[in-house]
Amino acid sequence: MKALLSFLFLFIFVFGQFSIAQNEDFNLDESCTCIVAGKNATTDGSVITSHTCDGNYRTWLNVVPASSHKKDEVVEVFKGGMHTETPWDTRGLEKRGEIPQVKETYAYLNTAYPCLNEKQLAIGESTIGGRKEMKSDKGMFLIENLEAIALQRCTNAREAIKLMGELVAEYGYCDAGECLLIADKNEVWVFEIFGPGKDKVGAVWAAQRIPDDHVGVCANISRIGELDLKDKDNYMASDNVFDLAKEMGFWNGEETFKFWKAYSGEKPFQIREYFILSSVAPSLNLQYDAEELPFSVKPDELISVRDVMALLRSTFEGTEWDMTQNIKIRKRKKDDDGNVYYDTIVSPYANPWMRGDMMATYNYQNEGTVEYQRVCAVAWCSYSFVAQLRDDLPDEFGGVAWFAFDNPGQSPRFPIFCGTMKLPEAFNYSGQFDFNSKSAHWQFRQANRLATVQYGEGRKLIEPALMEYENKAFEEIEYVREHAAELLKQDEANRKKGNPSHLCEDYLTQYTADFYSMTAQKWLNLRDEFWTKFRFSF
Repeated sequence: MKALLSFLFLFIFVFGQFSIAQNEDFNLDESCTCIVAGKNATTDGSVITSHTCDGNYRTWLNVVPASSHKKDEVVEVFKGGMHTETPWDTRGLEKRGEIPQVKETYAYLNTAYPCLNEKQLAIGESTIGGRKEMKSDKGMFLIENLEAIALQRCTNAREAIKLMGELVAEYGYCDAGECLLIADKNEVWVFEIFGPGKDKVGAVWAAQRIPDDHVGVCANISRIGELDLKDKDNYMASDNVFDLAKEMGFWNGEETFKFWKAYSGEKPFQIREYFILSSVAPSLNLQYDAEELPFSVKPDELISVRDVMALLRSTFEGTEWDMTQNIKIRKRKKDDDGNVYYDTIVSPYANPWMRGDMMATYNYQNEGTVEYQRVCAVAWCSYSFVAQLRDDLPDEFGGVAWFAFDNPGQSPRFPIFCGTMKLPEAFNYSGQFDFNSKSAHWQFRQANRLATVQYGEGRKLIEPALMEYENKAFEEIEYVREHAAELLKQDEANRKKGNPSHLCEDYLTQYTADFYSMTAQKWLNLRDEFWTKFRFSF
């Protein structure tokens, strides 16, 4: 989308600094970016949701299969699974309780924040914190527990919201404020939830639908404003949504009720929301100093899945808020006649993911050299995905999570389909603890980190490789769908004959594995090349 790409460098804001010098300074309210789009806002009629899991969360993932259950079975609910090293690692797990199991559950993609099921239900997540007074330790559920159960039991966004609301009302919610961007093959909703207050069991929540022709975003801050609960097509909320705000002293009952104002208490957008909404709808001339931005916007041009990928890669390069622009060196050059001259250029050592101590070093030498900006793509990203959901295609290949490990500004994406039944062995090992050559995450992280040693040179290899595989994926995707459709017909015919097969799912599973394998090998080759290229640069 030409307007989107050109506007990536044409936005205005005023934004404060934030230190990431040490891990303990990391602000969890700065930890995820999610972009969503309705089916009439996209180039191919896809519904889109997405998530960058920006923080030190486990990066192992697997496909939890569909299953049948006996009448008296229960589901055990645990805390602590976000920081395990493998699917079978039970260290640090704490049982919070249990609930009755249902007869049948759907298969789902089990990421740290579970994200996609076999019925094309997808969920992005962004922590929004909210008022400290809302947090309660008495409830059973963390947000990732609710996501997993919704994906196992629901086929669409409305069902998921209703189920999660019922679960927290009965068993309680013990997490910080959270936003889920819940999409199915027809619509997408923003669901925000907070605790019920100290030592209480329950929760308060609201949900608002993104119009089918709009794009929305949540980046760690509450976005839902006024609630028109008479409009059941576009709004839902917990029964206590108004009364609790008055009880807690967050709303006087007379002024216009705004969910974000009552339960978050913060301005309902920051730089990422402003940047993304302005990028897709520059004609609106949105102002950063406004009290609010629109909940969602109609894009000036239809957006594609690749446009969302590009936005999630953004580091504000080329703007006055580019963190690398003032890190300059004088470079000795020669003209065509052999005459020596000096040119001032951005240092090849500058990169948008510098640690706080490096930024502090530059600023000590010359105050104001680097001003930290919270960009969309960050080096502390665990993983990210862009989910594409289609109502005109079978679930098996209509739904796909375009997945990447590590920094979305450096890593390639590969498709994990709704019909993908199993993931490669390397996906079983998290990349957030000790170095582990078995871990798929480390297969990408090594090249990504080495590229930043001299990013001015490293990006010349990383970025073309990233685009090479993105181009390959989207050049092949229609063939993949066509072939999968043929295999699905064979599966249906075989089932009718009493000889069931899984040709379609086997094919999609193998395609995911092969595409991952190609990209992983390329990034390992880049790692080796960087070790040679930058061996004297440390």
